[in-house]
Amino acid sequence: MNVSIILGHPALGSFNHAIAQTAIDVLRANGHDVHFHDLYREHFDPVMTAAELPKDAVLPPEIERHCQEIGLADGIIIIHPNYWSAPPAILRGWVDRVLRAGRAYNFVPDGTGGAKPVGLLKASTGLVFTTANTPHEKELELFGDPLATHWLKVVFGLCGVARTEKWDFSPVIVSTPDERQRWLGAVRGAVDRYFPK
Repeated sequence: MNVSIILGHPALGSFNHAIAQTAIDVLRANGHDVHFHDLYREHFDPVMTAAELPKDAVLPPEIERHCQEIGLADGIIIIHPNYWSAPPAILRGWVDRVLRAGRAYNFVPDGTGGAKPVGLLKASTGLVFTTANTPHEKELELFGDPLATHWLKVVFGLCGVARTEKWDFSPVIVSTPDERQRWLGAVRGAVDRYFPK
């Protein structure tokens, strides 16, 4: 299988990077092809231009490569910290520019004068690993789970990715090495379960 991993964390050596490396290791050990993008290290430009808005736009080569790769992926893994109950801006921009109408989804008539989305991505599985400093239970109490809604329902749901799950590891800021090892064990187990040999 082809699996794309998209990481959005600015600091090298972060726990998010450890999550990404763990996922990469499991996928490769299970015989899968991995396409890894550390958006900050690649200096991905998150700003969509007006010229990119049309469905038939000629895209910048970097964006076209991302679109083609994600279109061929059998699975997608997203990794990022929780910034204000949302992904970092660089990752939001990746969604804007790469998961495009006509490539990742289309709107079609719904038979009542409106339109409904139809997902176009080949990927059957989408996993999301997030980190936060607010304990997950407190986030749920105060805000629900905005990141689960964003990724599982809005992004993956709109693009036709059927099997989805999200994990939140928190609070990272006071986590111990033992806790982080347990969390990485959960990552290993999840990736191995969804992408077995």
